[in-house]
Amino acid sequence: MPNRDTVLVTGAGGFIGSHLVEALVLNGFSVRAFVRYNSRQDWGLLSQLDPETRSHVEVISGDLQDGGAVADAMRDVRIAFHLGALIAIPYSYQHPDEVVAVNVMGTLNVLNAARRYGIERLVHTSTSEVYGTARYVPMDEGHPLQGQSPYSASKIAADKIAESYCRSFELPVVTVRPFNTYGPRQSTRAVIPTIITQALSSGRVSLGSLDPRRDFTFVSDTVSGFLKAATADCPPGTTVNLGTGRDVSIREVADLIFSILGREVEIATESHRLRPKDSEVDRLCSSPALAAELLGWQAEVSLEDGLRATIDWVREHLGDYNLIGQYTV
Repeated sequence: MPNRDTVLVTGAGGFIGSHLVEALVLNGFSVRAFVRYNSRQDWGLLSQLDPETRSHVEVISGDLQDGGAVADAMRDVRIAFHLGALIAIPYSYQHPDEVVAVNVMGTLNVLNAARRYGIERLVHTSTSEVYGTARYVPMDEGHPLQGQSPYSASKIAADKIAESYCRSFELPVVTVRPFNTYGPRQSTRAVIPTIITQALSSGRVSLGSLDPRRDFTFVSDTVSGFLKAATADCPPGTTVNLGTGRDVSIREVADLIFSILGREVEIATESHRLRPKDSEVDRLCSSPALAAELLGWQAEVSLEDGLRATIDWVREHLGDYNLIGQYTV
């Protein structure tokens, strides 16, 4: 008999995925973790989970572009969380074909597998980048979508395919749209660990534009939103923002980090870190109202407390970071 308490997480070896796996295990689920195959048997950030947690995780290696592998992973699960994607915006400028193939066709494979096995709920992961620069704030789920990078365009396509499967085949999909998630384990591909690692290592931090404003959400809050989306009594096809409703500029978050660290740090802007002018998203600020109404969710960790927790973790693991200060695509 299948274990009806088994859930699938694609992208389980990533930043949010590893935290979600950990939370699912703590909530009593048996987790099937789908990670991208490599010959090193590297499970990504799942390797940082404690042995007791990992003992409740079945790891399956494969590729989202392989429909058979995705279908095998989906068999006998009750709930699936689809987080697997290529998420780096600079990488999408260089390799748009790969980003579209993984994010669009990979999502299609997940949807087909979920339909085939009749799962009870598929939680599909979107991103606030699909909105592009805010036309109004706070940004609710009805905000227009605008593809300002190949990455965001691929995620718009994935979101719309998920919507179509709900409308066409009654697939029970709920889409969560996290705003900028940060916290322990995040790589220097993201701006907050980029700032922290450099500030801890030297008196100089190299960044791109300091003006864009972002709604930074601590990873435990984002994961809480995923868990609620899996069980909430909300209509299939629902899309819900996961953000705090507060936005700050990159300069402001850098200054806050320096203040917490208690040190003076010079900021240098490097041109190769800048997005193309019309591709930069100038402002993202979520309306969390629908998440509160449908999921009973709201962010609980303040930016200040989240940054302190992230700084403490990075300081403890600073030796694990390679090439600090070098631009990570």
